[in-house]
Amino acid sequence: MASGTETFVSKDSKLYQNFDHLYSNIFGTDSLVVMVEGNDVKSVDIMKAADRLEHQLESTEGVVGITSPASILMKINSRTTGRSKIPETDAEIKEIIDGNPDTFGTLVPDNTHMLIFVTMARSISDDQQKEIIKVAEEAVKFSNFPPSYNLIVTGEPAFMIEMSDAMSTSMGSLLGLAAIFMVIVLSLVFRHVRWKLLPLPIVLIGIVYTFGAMGFLGIPLSMVSMSAFPVLIGLGIDYAIQFHNRIEEELHKEGNKSKAIIATIKHTGPAVLIALTMSALGFFSLFTSTVPMIQDFGKLLSIGIVMCYLAAMFVGVVTVYIFDDVSIKFQSKKGNKEAKPTETNPAYLSSGKPKPSLVEHLLEKLNDFSIKNSVLILGIAILLCVAGMYADESVGVETDTNSFVPQDMPALLDLQHMKDVMGGTDALNLIIKVDDTADPEVLKWIDRFSEHETQRRHIYSASSIVPLVKELNDGTIPDNRDEIEAIYNEIPESQKDQYVYGKNMLLLNFNLGNAAADIKTEGIEELTNIVQKDIQWMQAPPGVSVTITGHSVVLIEIMGALTGGRILMTYLGLFLVLAGLLVVYRDWIKALAAIIPMFIVTGWSGLVMTYMQIDYTPLTATMGALIIGIGCEYSVLMMERYFEEKSHVGDPLQAIHRTIKSNGAALLASGSTVVGGFAALMISPFPIIKDFGTVTVIDIALVLVATFLVFPPLIVLMDTWRDKRRETQALQTKANNVKGADTQ
Repeated sequence: MASGTETFVSKDSKLYQNFDHLYSNIFGTDSLVVMVEGNDVKSVDIMKAADRLEHQLESTEGVVGITSPASILMKINSRTTGRSKIPETDAEIKEIIDGNPDTFGTLVPDNTHMLIFVTMARSISDDQQKEIIKVAEEAVKFSNFPPSYNLIVTGEPAFMIEMSDAMSTSMGSLLGLAAIFMVIVLSLVFRHVRWKLLPLPIVLIGIVYTFGAMGFLGIPLSMVSMSAFPVLIGLGIDYAIQFHNRIEEELHKEGNKSKAIIATIKHTGPAVLIALTMSALGFFSLFTSTVPMIQDFGKLLSIGIVMCYLAAMFVGVVTVYIFDDVSIKFQSKKGNKEAKPTETNPAYLSSGKPKPSLVEHLLEKLNDFSIKNSVLILGIAILLCVAGMYADESVGVETDTNSFVPQDMPALLDLQHMKDVMGGTDALNLIIKVDDTADPEVLKWIDRFSEHETQRRHIYSASSIVPLVKELNDGTIPDNRDEIEAIYNEIPESQKDQYVYGKNMLLLNFNLGNAAADIKTEGIEELTNIVQKDIQWMQAPPGVSVTITGHSVVLIEIMGALTGGRILMTYLGLFLVLAGLLVVYRDWIKALAAIIPMFIVTGWSGLVMTYMQIDYTPLTATMGALIIGIGCEYSVLMMERYFEEKSHVGDPLQAIHRTIKSNGAALLASGSTVVGGFAALMISPFPIIKDFGTVTVIDIALVLVATFLVFPPLIVLMDTWRDKRRETQALQTKANNVKGADTQ
């Protein structure tokens, strides 16, 4: 598993260098927050309980610091009275807290809330973080806070861990439910063959191969790449069904197993391989994303379809071969005295070949309807595509990552409650590189700039070392660097380290409240640009450079890269697949016939998302590439079978009828199985997974509609036009030859 900044931002990018190296490694910390709420937190009993909690946690492995109002009270009291202890009366405590608003503003935001920050080492693992959270929850119980007070252990680490655990539990249940749905669908739609559930274990083997390849190649799993497995299950099911359907057909036709396998591999192997190649080209567009986990998503899909293909061709076909022997022996034991099936065994051929099913009958009726009304159907399909492409421009983009999780998740409710108490935690972080961190001119510039920016809307406050310096110097900044150094020595290290690093770096934070939810990434980006312009206008002293970074800035880049490049990915995928089809077939008719239906579906998808008011997320933003990658497979398999049948009958209409009759049920079975698998995601408690499942189910359904309703009239019209053109050219050539002979 991979998480963190490197899954969103390339390590080679300037954004990553600024955020990870300058901010996170120097000033950024992972902190648990113990929030105390009750009638009055500015009391002796509460502060003593906080001191007990601090002593219990400070020796915990992985905890590098604790910031609480109790310890700061003791230090201030030590400076004024010489005694490093908590004041004896509530009045003294209130006087100290109210008299030092910059020091206690974050820790004691009001009379009823107090926050204790437990800072964890950045290098610890998720398991160590879980242990620290467990220790903190136990320590809260033994700190003897008054019973009427409520204590909550929260913070980003606690939220992320609970979210990860909930997602893992949810995905396990959903995959199990998806398997049940697939079994039901295969039982209903793929019943015209023996061992109709066999494709499921075959695709499972392909998934195991994929995990092995990922480990061998060092490709990690991430939040987005995990969603590749439902896609791979869908594609792998299709490969297994195609081989299974064809070898059953050949066994019924030939009666000789050796010839059946040869015919299956000869016809289905290349057809599925071409479809796989086109899918890979469609997925290749994911590599154009600047987001590493989207690139890993593309790698996983590309590797996975190869592994599923190998499993379907070698394991699947061989298994059917073996099962056929078992079936024959089983029939013999039941008293079937008939000889082993051969090419000349008509009894086997007549008894083994299934009658046309209801599904096959319905598909033939649908094919007849689409051929008879070809112009109407193609016209409506193209109009809806154009309307969808226009509507897609108005589809929103969801940028609030908290909306991706269940809104009733306890950890999320606690985190939101803490943010409400603190006034929000979104921020712009300004890294200020200086020659001397104690330079009075630098501190005065920070003070002026902070005052100017906090007048702006959505910048609620500024925090830096400056307010702490002013607080210890009667509200002014000293003009002498030695005096500033002396003040630095009086400030507790836990507070000073938040804003000062060595002799050459300072940090200025602008609090944006709940900007991610209130003004979205567009508002944060606009605000960042304004601050950048103000830095140029209100220039810092010579030798000072300012870099704007932080979670909010990274969020802008991440969401822009995840969603802004979706149109490019879609059209690049279309272009690559079209180019690949031309290389393989050297035929414009075949290339266009396979790609046009899927291009139409991308337009339909935009119309559906607009109608259902579903915004794009990091998962749904990849749907264009997925539609092309998955959908082209169906078009290619239909087209391959169409031209194979046409080589036998010569007539386009007869060829498409034979194609639907022989291959239609298998394609519908694979598509329906994919829909059934993804339908399980629609009941996920996680909105981001639920939306992905909903959009995928609809889009795969649209792919099937295009395959059975749009492709048949399209290929017949295009192929008929070409045949007539060839006939005209042949007649023209013949006429020219006759004319030339007469002239001679």
